[in-house]
Amino acid sequence: MNLIKAMATVAGLTGLSRIAGFVRDILTAAILGAGPLADAFFVALKLPNFFRRVTAEGAFSVAFVPIYAKRLESEGEEKATLLASNAFMVMLSLLSVFTLLALLAMPYIIMALAPGFDPASVDPCLLQGALCSRTEPWEMDMRYFMAVEFSRITFPYLLLMSLTALLGGVLNAHERFAPFAFAPVLFNVSLIVALLLSNYFESAGHALSWGLLAAGVFQLAFLWACTKRAGVNIKIARPRIDVDTKKIFAVMGPAVIGAGVVHINLFADLIIASFLGEGSISYLYYADRLNQLPLGVVGIAVGTALLPMLSKAMTKENGGEAKHLFNRALEYCLLLALPAAVALAVMPLTLITVLFERGAFSAEDSMITANVLVCYAIGLPAYIAIKVFSTAHWARHDTKTPVKISVVATLLNIGLSLVFIQFMGVAGIALATGLTGWVQFIAHVRVLKDHSHAQLDQTFKRNILKIILSSCVMAAALYILGALLHSWVFEGTLLYQLMALTILVVGGMFVYAMSILLSGAVQVRDVKTYLIKGKGQRS
Repeated sequence: MNLIKAMATVAGLTGLSRIAGFVRDILTAAILGAGPLADAFFVALKLPNFFRRVTAEGAFSVAFVPIYAKRLESEGEEKATLLASNAFMVMLSLLSVFTLLALLAMPYIIMALAPGFDPASVDPCLLQGALCSRTEPWEMDMRYFMAVEFSRITFPYLLLMSLTALLGGVLNAHERFAPFAFAPVLFNVSLIVALLLSNYFESAGHALSWGLLAAGVFQLAFLWACTKRAGVNIKIARPRIDVDTKKIFAVMGPAVIGAGVVHINLFADLIIASFLGEGSISYLYYADRLNQLPLGVVGIAVGTALLPMLSKAMTKENGGEAKHLFNRALEYCLLLALPAAVALAVMPLTLITVLFERGAFSAEDSMITANVLVCYAIGLPAYIAIKVFSTAHWARHDTKTPVKISVVATLLNIGLSLVFIQFMGVAGIALATGLTGWVQFIAHVRVLKDHSHAQLDQTFKRNILKIILSSCVMAAALYILGALLHSWVFEGTLLYQLMALTILVVGGMFVYAMSILLSGAVQVRDVKTYLIKGKGQRS
């Protein structure tokens, strides 16, 4: 498949998923709000997602897909299907046991994950089981109790989505990218339906939890059907720990460590936030959803287009091309990330108010979430640029350096969070995350400074100043427009709010685009060059 076609397929379906995700978040804010139930559900949401991202979609995909693709190419589809079938059954067996143990131990897992949910006030019968009886009343921490209940519903999603990720890897190896890229759309639609039917459940948190579990079932069923349609028939048989399985586990080891370190930051934030007031975890969630939008979009653009070219050039020791691609990748990342960060920082309250402030989500919730969003936005360009640096390390077959930097950054993030929350509350957690991103950025620059392929060229140094200047011009335009449209945003109806947000977004993009073109930071011929090169690449 042509790389440009693959990019269009994945990016288009990812964009559809992002739209559905925003609809989901708007409904979640309106129906669930940012109180104790929301805190409990977001804990229940993060728990299976953590293991899924680290093991299934992270380490397992890195280990399994190359081995499967090589088997498919060298020994044919029948042998490759046997490998996939055995991997499927091994994963099913191991994760079934792991899921069962986690369900039994969930009260203790939540104690460790969210210790601020006051485990001292937990009903002892919750820990000892249904046979426990008591004669005196016991005050419960609602967040803790509901987090345990919700997590017991949602945790099997880990098993379902892990199997889905395996099937997605199989389809990608067959150059069928659309099904797995479409799977997140099913996830978001499932949760949207659950929210709309929340009146039929005990609470909106229960509705979302069951919707999450249903999403796992739908995604697995969809990928299973697509796999069979592709001619790959996964066989249900007794799992075997053979040579291939051992090889997959051996490759998974370092990948698990690397992916785990990255996501430990998320758990650290969750643990610290659990000690703060009710709604703190929810504020982090809603702000991060907006922060993740440019992270995801830019990450896809870079990961599917420029970074594979960079890795290939470095591997072939094509120094000039590698240096050029490294600089252009970094330049294009900052070209998109800097204005996104500036926009989030200049109009955070407008974004949060228009998107989330309705129903159970109050004006006070908007104010706190906006402060959190500003702090997250500080580190947005750094985290996007780190994707380029990490690829430069991997191209040199250096997997240890990114992990070392991540470990140091994680420890720093935790330390800064503990300090900042004393003065800023929950926003301090986001500020620590944002500043830590720039510490990682500086660390990567220092490590790569002696590597010829990763030297910053004059074009980058010249253009980055133009990008910064253009972002500042856009910031001024947004500030002026925001002042003119203030009454529409904070006093107008939903229609006026949406119109104001549209004017701000379109106006900011127009001003930035004009500034970039007039400054010469972007040349149309450069874009055409990469598109022409992309036509010659194979995914």
